[in-house]
Amino acid sequence: MVRADASSSIGLGHLRRCLSLAAALREAGADVRFVSRNLGVDIAAFAAAAGLEYRALMSADWQSDAEETGGAAAEWAAHWVVVDHYELDARWHRLVAQRAGVRLAVIDDLADRDIAAQVLIDHNPSVDHRAKYRGRIAPSTRVLGGPRYALLDPTYARVAPFKVAPQVRSIGIFMGGTDPTDISSVALRACRIHAGFSGLIEVATTSANPHLPALRRSARQWPQTTITLDQPLLLDFFGRHDLQLGAGGGAVWERCRVGVPSFCLLAADNQYATLPVLAGLGAVAVLPDLTSRDEQEIGRAVRLLADDVAARVRLSERSRSLVDGNGARRCALSLTADTLAVRPAALHDARTMFAWRNDPASRAVSHDTSELNWNDHLRWVAAVLADPQRCLLIGRVGAIDVGVIRFDLRADQTAEVSLYLDPELHGLGLGHSLLLAGEARCRELTPALRGFEATVRAGNDSSQRMFAGCGYSFREGMWHKAAGTIRLQEI
Repeated sequence: MVRADASSSIGLGHLRRCLSLAAALREAGADVRFVSRNLGVDIAAFAAAAGLEYRALMSADWQSDAEETGGAAAEWAAHWVVVDHYELDARWHRLVAQRAGVRLAVIDDLADRDIAAQVLIDHNPSVDHRAKYRGRIAPSTRVLGGPRYALLDPTYARVAPFKVAPQVRSIGIFMGGTDPTDISSVALRACRIHAGFSGLIEVATTSANPHLPALRRSARQWPQTTITLDQPLLLDFFGRHDLQLGAGGGAVWERCRVGVPSFCLLAADNQYATLPVLAGLGAVAVLPDLTSRDEQEIGRAVRLLADDVAARVRLSERSRSLVDGNGARRCALSLTADTLAVRPAALHDARTMFAWRNDPASRAVSHDTSELNWNDHLRWVAAVLADPQRCLLIGRVGAIDVGVIRFDLRADQTAEVSLYLDPELHGLGLGHSLLLAGEARCRELTPALRGFEATVRAGNDSSQRMFAGCGYSFREGMWHKAAGTIRLQEI
């Protein structure tokens, strides 16, 4: 279940990134429901468009909000509550968890209050996210930190690289879904009057923008100025203009993924956590004084950027390198990792297995670090599938294949374990779930099995922690575990 609000002052960013996460959760096999307060934005319509069941909350304070949210979670038998709300802290989190017996995932980037959650999602860059939240979260909280976890609509994962044009032929402006301080008009006047730009300018906003009439009046002053309303997805908008002017909210990650050169203005205090870092990484252009609304200064900066194709190329390359568009999927898989099931591998899985195993990250922790040959790999897969003493399985969460596990049965009725994940999905807890689910299937297929053994390359600390966490003990250079009784998870 997801808890988020939207309003003209809060904006639509929390809502939109939660809807992106909801889409990824559904792909991972989860049933997602949505709850929020009615603050003037028709969240029910957003939820209906996404195919999500929705309930409006009537609460007026954090305690009644927690009681009402927890009640809905209990009624729906939710396993997780995802909350994206800067005004709700550990008191709310604990009360919801107590009321509904659920785990909590909190989306945050401010680190300005105590958080009681099993998972924290913060897509802003940081040298050390644990240090950022020191004293705010428990040591056991899993932190999904950095742009790798940016909550974008799944369609952004498939976007083609942006091609920077020698000349800026058109400009896009998007300052958030509600733009409560009307920065859109400031940006438009800066481009027209002070940058002297006469080409097409398209301003994207929504019907929830309280300054829409004034923005329309501004747009009518210049030809080739259009306003686009209520687009559910801005991917095409970001991709069709040579330069974008935007705020530092959630859409900044969408622009980074597209790779469009962007000039950003501060639209809310919480964006101090984003824009200076991105500017320091060379991913966006900003004014030296982020709080400035000087139209002449903005126009001059836009003109300089429009005239500097090399600078726009650098912005495009560096911004795109930060975000791959799979952040929502990673977060969803982390939340649903314990639902992982296994299925028998087939020959048609060979290509996927080859890509995963041949990735440099996978080879670096393998006993054989050499690059695979496709024909040799295909013959190996066929031989393993035909061998009754070997069990080759694919781990899957919902509709997503996530990893491979193999058991080689020995004469002493032990099985040697080998596994690897999609290298894009490390750090999500999937290895732990894959190992347990694979053991259960192997135990079912071989009732007389006495136990499991595994060898781990020296220095592969994450794999060592995984085996230890799954009940293995280390002795005589190997990890060992008695078979015991293991619950089977299957598709």
